[in-house]
Amino acid sequence: MQEKGKALTALYVSVGRELSHYDVRLGTASLVEQSRLTLPYKVQYVWPHPSAPYLYAACSNGAPDARGDAHCAVVLRIDRQSGALQIHGTPVALPSRPIHITVDGPGKHVLTAYNDPSSVTVHRIESDGSIGARVTQRVEPDTGIYAHQVKVSPSNRTVIVVARGNDAKATRSEDPGALKVFGYDDGQLSPLASVAPGGGYGFGPRHLDFHPSQPWVYVSLERQNTLNMFRARDDTLELEPRFIKDTLADPAGKQPRQRPGTIHVHPNGRFVYVANRASGTTLVDGKSLFIGGENNIAVYAIDPRNGELSIIQHADTHGIVPRTFALDKTGRVLVAANSVPILAREASGVTTVPPSLAFFKVGDDGKLDYVRKYDIDVGAETMFWMGIVN
Repeated sequence: MQEKGKALTALYVSVGRELSHYDVRLGTASLVEQSRLTLPYKVQYVWPHPSAPYLYAACSNGAPDARGDAHCAVVLRIDRQSGALQIHGTPVALPSRPIHITVDGPGKHVLTAYNDPSSVTVHRIESDGSIGARVTQRVEPDTGIYAHQVKVSPSNRTVIVVARGNDAKATRSEDPGALKVFGYDDGQLSPLASVAPGGGYGFGPRHLDFHPSQPWVYVSLERQNTLNMFRARDDTLELEPRFIKDTLADPAGKQPRQRPGTIHVHPNGRFVYVANRASGTTLVDGKSLFIGGENNIAVYAIDPRNGELSIIQHADTHGIVPRTFALDKTGRVLVAANSVPILAREASGVTTVPPSLAFFKVGDDGKLDYVRKYDIDVGAETMFWMGIVN
């Protein structure tokens, strides 16, 4: 997008059904809200078209703990001058609550992952950017237990579905996790491998990202608070990780409901960023108070020889549960979305920590320099998704 010859950087953030648009002012390191758009149902995830001014939004009236009964994908057209959004075409019905959505490299298909039941669909993208017919798969894809993300490889020849699995509970045993690798050809998925170290037990992946130029795939393990690096080989993945790293600054002091989440590789391929999220509470005088934990962005340097990671920073996000964060395409700015309000005991007493957008500058050394945060009123909703489009 261009505005008066200058690159326009837009940030979009969802709260319930609303998708808000902010200008990202790189010179002043600030965010300026511009407009809001209401979608048919709550926004679950959004992905940009690789070359055209469209966003693809997965929507549902469900939630992580509720299946819902109305689900759709919506195309949003981005105004090239202002970054404002408008609904483009007719929303397309989806079979269940979508949890992740992406677009392939050429921008010919949109792929959507669903957690309950675990599955993935592929739809064609028409020449005008609208969503076309669903691609009937010759073999129904096995997406494991609790598909949480679907990503197309940089080569556009493979697709990986991240199947998180589930922790054991008093009433059930652990569900194993896996990385389900598929060949990909014109919207068709064909099974290649199921990567599940230890049979998938003690392996709970949530998100992955690809290195931009090397055969290295970085995977955050939600249920283990670790970051794994797998090597891609012959359009699939090796069955065991090359490296396993802790995501927490204090792994021994891990609190309940402490989990990593979103992961992004820096555009220059030299650094990896992972969100750590803590939301555990305890009842004190009839109030649920935050028990502490790490809400930060873990920053790793990548060894250019073999892809191994070395932790260089844990940057506090100055809020609770940074569920999503994003880098702009130049890698100069990172914004983290602290998604939920929570009561916490601070020096001044018990207070509500509000949801917020935390703005960081990214240094040449990959480290994050916190600038400021913008508190967001979410009412009874959650700040569920956020992304940056240049």
